[in-house]
Amino acid sequence: MIITVGGIKGGTGKTTIATNLACIAASKADVLLVDADDQETSADFTATRKEEHPNAPRYTCAKLTGRSVRTELLELAPKYQHVIIDTGGRDTASQRAALAVSDVLLIPFMPRSFDIWTLNKVATLVEEMKAANPKLQAYIFLSRTDPQGQGNENEEATELLKDTTSLTFLDAPIGSRKAFAHAASQGLAVTELIGAQRNQKAIDEIMVLFQRSFNVTPLSQSLELAAR
Repeated sequence: MIITVGGIKGGTGKTTIATNLACIAASKADVLLVDADDQETSADFTATRKEEHPNAPRYTCAKLTGRSVRTELLELAPKYQHVIIDTGGRDTASQRAALAVSDVLLIPFMPRSFDIWTLNKVATLVEEMKAANPKLQAYIFLSRTDPQGQGNENEEATELLKDTTSLTFLDAPIGSRKAFAHAASQGLAVTELIGAQRNQKAIDEIMVLFQRSFNVTPLSQSLELAAR
């Protein structure tokens, strides 16, 4: 599988999602995490993980930008069972290069009006990239959702995402939970936290997203398309 976590809006938790997926997948498979974001947060996360948790499940992290995301992945991807790409919150050459070889695009949206308003732009990006990679599957879902009982923005945003016909809604919301921040600061996935920091709701949420994200088209099909 080649999975890109992307979109055109910053602050939606893309790096948190990408690093958690990489850590979870690394416990069972050979994984490559590609940091295609200029901020290089995934690479920093990985450096912290290797230094502070040398016995934690390992994955390989590579920093790639621009067109090299596509060209390098065509060579690197066959060496791994899964590739997870973290792109920035903009429509960049790096993100488009990633989508040219990806099986899946995960697009998190915060339940806020300014985030939801970018739906049409995201849909346009996906349609353009499907011309180069017809097998690309794009999924939209809520991220950094509000705690229950604090307004109805989660429900309203869910309905808006469901009504988007050109993108597939994924019922796998990720809450705005301190556990994700605690884990990230330590180079861990939320599933790896112990003691008082462990949060079962956060674990359940990321595992639902993980299981649904990887239950799609195999890697080989995407690579064959990209090589044509």
